[in-house]
Amino acid sequence: MLRNRQIRLRAVTLLAVLTVLAAACGGGDTAGEQPTDVGAATDGTGATDGGTETGSADGGTEATATMVFGTSADPVVLDGALVSDGESLRAIDQMFEGLVSLELGGTEIVPALATEWEASDDGLEWTFQLREGVTFHDGEPFNAEAVCFNFDRWYNFPPEFQNPAVSYYWQTVFGGFAETDPDSGAPTESLYKSCEATSDTEVVLRLTKPSASFLSALALTNFTIASPAALEEFGADEGEVDAEGIFRPTGTYGTEHPTGTGPFMFGEWTRGDRLVMERNPDYWNAEEATGNIGTLIFRPIADNAARLQALQSGEIQGYDLVEPQDFATIEGDDQFKLLPRPAFNVGYIGFNQQVEPMGNPDVRKAIAHAIDREAIVEGFYAGQGVVAHQFMPPELFGYAEDVTKYEYDPDMARQLLEQSGEDLPVRLDFAYPTDVSRPYMPDPQANFEAMVADLRDVGFEVETKSAVWSPDYLDNVDNGRYGMYLLGWTGDFGDPDNFIGTFFQSQQRAWGFDNAEIRRTLDDAEAETDDEARVKLYEEANRQIMEFLPGLPYVHTQPALAFTANVEGYQPSPVSLEPFAIVTVTGQ
Repeated sequence: MLRNRQIRLRAVTLLAVLTVLAAACGGGDTAGEQPTDVGAATDGTGATDGGTETGSADGGTEATATMVFGTSADPVVLDGALVSDGESLRAIDQMFEGLVSLELGGTEIVPALATEWEASDDGLEWTFQLREGVTFHDGEPFNAEAVCFNFDRWYNFPPEFQNPAVSYYWQTVFGGFAETDPDSGAPTESLYKSCEATSDTEVVLRLTKPSASFLSALALTNFTIASPAALEEFGADEGEVDAEGIFRPTGTYGTEHPTGTGPFMFGEWTRGDRLVMERNPDYWNAEEATGNIGTLIFRPIADNAARLQALQSGEIQGYDLVEPQDFATIEGDDQFKLLPRPAFNVGYIGFNQQVEPMGNPDVRKAIAHAIDREAIVEGFYAGQGVVAHQFMPPELFGYAEDVTKYEYDPDMARQLLEQSGEDLPVRLDFAYPTDVSRPYMPDPQANFEAMVADLRDVGFEVETKSAVWSPDYLDNVDNGRYGMYLLGWTGDFGDPDNFIGTFFQSQQRAWGFDNAEIRRTLDDAEAETDDEARVKLYEEANRQIMEFLPGLPYVHTQPALAFTANVEGYQPSPVSLEPFAIVTVTGQ
């Protein structure tokens, strides 16, 4: 989520790989050397309530502590391919690993289940050498056949799984499917072509076109590798879409039997109460998993104040998404610690142009001038936010300083409404999520109410809507049921493609438009292998996007986590996914 500009240019290690046939060992490996094993991939977040640390026979630590970590919501399902929300990804990341990962606390690509890789001259074939001696939690071997099984599973998802709200990340990274359902809303073209296991320890992934963000995208939790035996035995591909268009799994894989290779294994899950994981005694990278957490518990607590109270009472030992106004309370008490996460996100108002009058550019511009973004950031972010003027953070390469900006100007908003051709007052449908806080909106309702007041002040008539974050609100957004909605994004890896490419490179129901000029610029930027040319293409894309105004970005934030003082080793990540396997809880 957060990277500085220079790192960004190099963090996309695939750029160089596309132009030269070379092993891309992104974790600091040197040519001709065997890559070093990396720690427990990019996992989740954590803390623990106690336990001591003693040496183990294999050089790691004996995991004896139990840690309870407060989350803002339950996961949707524990199957990476079927989720896009942070709470699901945090939990999945503790149990699963992909071919590549991100460096601890950063965004550089490093080896995970693959030890090294190289691309063909044309960028259409990627050959990965796989780690030996790794087993899934069910005892099944990890090998090239397992990798291909997972990729082919995603590519051959049935129509129910092709709903954009279900397989969001597959569609934004790889596009369509082997047989794309024309009614699904999924793209018809696919970046993925095929997977071949050339030996137990070598796999070749073939693409339909070069992609300068492909390798970085493989670090996503959504493309971690699951046990084929467990996927089949427990009905991972069984599910249905209800009358509201919300996907409901009917198999038990994603709720009772998630099976990866990671440092923690599934224990039990009681929705609304707790998700329990146990340390994996056969973890392949135990020497790097240096923490002492034996039992990890994620406890959903939707209310910000209740999470702080749970920390103060000792019910939990850590939590994410600390409200900015609580920073001073935590920092002023030596029993606790506050760990800021590098800022790498954007909060925005989305416009769905298929819902009238959002297709009218004068209406969109009137909204942009009506909302006092600076007052919202000053009022609700306690100095931890800055006003956003485009859909990606300034730390990323391709950020354009000269985009069209929409300053707070109520008179201009009224003038635009009068010339819009719409009947006055102009009616809007505007939604916000309940029972959740996100890094880019710690208090969604407070943001929403301030925005609604601004809109009504210039002559809009606002019909307000709300829904529980997961799964209802997210499904309603992804399926285009709101005209306007509050949402945001925390980056997954250091590339503009993960922000503006994710949002606008393909037609999505949430936005309700297909701008060929923007799409073409983003397509060219993704395929471009020259660093300088790629920067210029993303700058141009940002100019096009903010002139077209598909939504209104309003904030970039620096979120923080809170822990009890005896929690050590937790390392905040710019992409909000941190491993609990390296966390230690000292004496009680």
